[in-house]
Amino acid sequence: MLMKCSAVCLVALACLGSFCDAQWGGSRFQKPAAPVRQEPSKQMPQQPQQSKQNFETPLTWTYPEDPKPEPQAEVPFELRQPAPAATVTVECREIDARVVVKKDMFGIGQFIEPSGLTLGACGATGHDTAEQVLIFESELHDCGSSLMMTEDSLIYTFTLNYSPQPLGSSQVVRTSGAAVIVECHYPRKHNVSSLPLDPLWIPFSAVKVAEEFLYFTLRLMTDDWQYERPSYQYFLGDMINIEATVKQFFHTPLRVYVDNCVANLVPDANSNPRYAFIENHGCLVDARVTGSDSKFMVRSAENKIQFQLEAFRFQNADSGLLYITCHLKATSTAYAIDNEHRACSYTGGWKEASGAHAACGSCDSGSFDTSGHSNSGGGGGAWGSSGTSTGLSSPGRKIRDVPQTEVNEWEAEVILGPIPIGEKVVA
Repeated sequence: MLMKCSAVCLVALACLGSFCDAQWGGSRFQKPAAPVRQEPSKQMPQQPQQSKQNFETPLTWTYPEDPKPEPQAEVPFELRQPAPAATVTVECREIDARVVVKKDMFGIGQFIEPSGLTLGACGATGHDTAEQVLIFESELHDCGSSLMMTEDSLIYTFTLNYSPQPLGSSQVVRTSGAAVIVECHYPRKHNVSSLPLDPLWIPFSAVKVAEEFLYFTLRLMTDDWQYERPSYQYFLGDMINIEATVKQFFHTPLRVYVDNCVANLVPDANSNPRYAFIENHGCLVDARVTGSDSKFMVRSAENKIQFQLEAFRFQNADSGLLYITCHLKATSTAYAIDNEHRACSYTGGWKEASGAHAACGSCDSGSFDTSGHSNSGGGGGAWGSSGTSTGLSSPGRKIRDVPQTEVNEWEAEVILGPIPIGEKVVA
């Protein structure tokens, strides 16, 4: 029994020893491997890399586009037809006839010249200064009268002839020739007059463009100066409203001037007949020469100037058309108004449109010949001081030197027309 227990204990110890060896053998320390020596490697220097630089915000600036003309506005306009002027009356008496004619024969506010009015071949026998009338008295068989016999009456017919004379020393007239038939019916009387002819054409106006985006224009305006006038038709005695402008789209503020203007029958400033109604650097001489109401309006803006011209026709010209050629100038508003940059009107004395009346002192420096030109030394330039013109300079920029300052000018020549001038009806 003791032996049997001893054998069992030995087997148990052997199993226990095997078990311990298994436990401690799996966790034995292993010697680390020796480190491997690494050879140093040569590194090539890196080349700098270039890259294209991009803007975070793209550029938006571009060259400015050419300015576009403003759309034409619809203007509430209706051409006023002239009303017949009842300025001739006749009194048929027993043995003679008495014809009374107002000096304002056409009813336009312009007196006729008494020497140009005759009854047949007879001149006026008297005049009434209070009533402003001319009086003709003739026996029924005198002054070139004619007799016609009808079934009911005897009719004595006279012809009242008017031949207009040029105003002052100019070649222009503001009344048309007329022949009014005056009849004496026994026992009746009445007046007969001719009717006017209405010409038909399509007018046009030209606009010249100067350098540096400066646009010079010349336009006919309505009576209230608010719109461009749709019709170019005028009648003797009407006031023609004209507006000159300069548009400075990309420029410093400018002041525009009408240096000189001439009227012709054709669009050629050098043709004859010709009438220079603005000259001597902005002097509107029409009122001074012919006694009209032509004048510059008070300047409402620096880049525009407005003026009124009383309608007229050239003597012995049948067409009744006018072309107006003006030489326009523009300077910076920083330059003062002087005797070469002005807008002067004669209204009992010379007045400047901007109030600088002292600049008009040289407007009367010379006399005016029959073509409306000034014979003064200061009236030269593109128009010259003689009876013939050397022509206007082309549009562009001109630099003029004056004492202690430099004046920059921009100028252009603008033609307006044709402007038909009709005649008034006399009844």
